[in-house]
Amino acid sequence: MARNRVLAALWRNHLAGGEIGKAELLSITSFDPAPPPVAYIKVSGGIFRDMMIHDFDMANFIMGSAPVSISATASSIVDPDIGAAGDFDTAIVTLRYAGGELAVIKNSRRAVYGYDQRVELLGSEGLLQAQNMLENTVVKSGTGGVTGAKPTYFFLERYMQAYKAEWSAFVAAITEGAALPVTLADGVLALAMAEAATKSAKTGQPVLLSDI
Repeated sequence: MARNRVLAALWRNHLAGGEIGKAELLSITSFDPAPPPVAYIKVSGGIFRDMMIHDFDMANFIMGSAPVSISATASSIVDPDIGAAGDFDTAIVTLRYAGGELAVIKNSRRAVYGYDQRVELLGSEGLLQAQNMLENTVVKSGTGGVTGAKPTYFFLERYMQAYKAEWSAFVAAITEGAALPVTLADGVLALAMAEAATKSAKTGQPVLLSDI
């Protein structure tokens, strides 16, 4: 989960500095380029525990706190075999925070154009956005329109620098006693949110995080 926090740390700096005022609405988009094999789906724990759990962790880090309630809706429309295995491949979750702030997370197991990873944070004084990393920066403009490259294909390409930073932080913690930027409590909280989202998707009702 730490891979997303390299980017999120920059957001926290902007937010803490008051550059966009008070955070009000967070939007996270996370679409994989293709679904994994159904054999993996059967042992993955489900889309909320396997995929969206990274977005839960990032939302907590950016917003600086855990949500009060979680509402989820999900479907299996990409691959019927995923639904037959008891999981979803398309999901939307809404998080409500104690101060009324909201976060919306969208996940899909399939985006045919590549790994779609975008974040947007609306504040009282402005907006922060992080767009996709592209395969290249070439843009062609002509009478037929403007075209550019697709997003990088998957997480290894997208988060290579983040993985390096994660390893550096781990090594520094071992060799120098430096504090780890991600704790066991962070992981437990993200898992609790995944459990709440799973319950909400199955019951159709919002779930209080305190009940998990």
